[in-house]
Amino acid sequence: MAISVQVRTFTGTTETTCTHPAVAAVCSRAANEKLPLLGLIDPYDDTVFNCSQLRALIPELRALANDSAADEAEAVRGILALTAQVERQPHRYLVFNGD
Repeated sequence: MAISVQVRTFTGTTETTCTHPAVAAVCSRAANEKLPLLGLIDPYDDTVFNCSQLRALIPELRALANDSAADEAEAVRGILALTAQVERQPHRYLVFNGD
C-alpha cells in the first residue's frame, strides 16, 4: 500500500507531492496509537485537511517524529514541509492520497 501526500489548490491542482515510502508506515502507526486526525487517514482514498485542521495535525506529526525510526522521521519531515506550504498560501489543502 502506497500513500503519497500532496498540496492541492481549491481547484484540485497538485502543487507539491511527498512520495516517501515510509508515509504508509507513519499512518499505520498513527492508527495504532489512535491519533485523532492522522490515525484516521484512509489508506485507499483521499483524506483532505484544510489549514485550520493543520493546527491539530502538526502536533501529531511532531510527536510521531520524535519517537520514530529514521525512515519514518524523514517521511514526517517531508509531510511537515508540505504543511508549511499549506499554511503560507491561501486556499491550499494537505491531501493524503491513498492507493
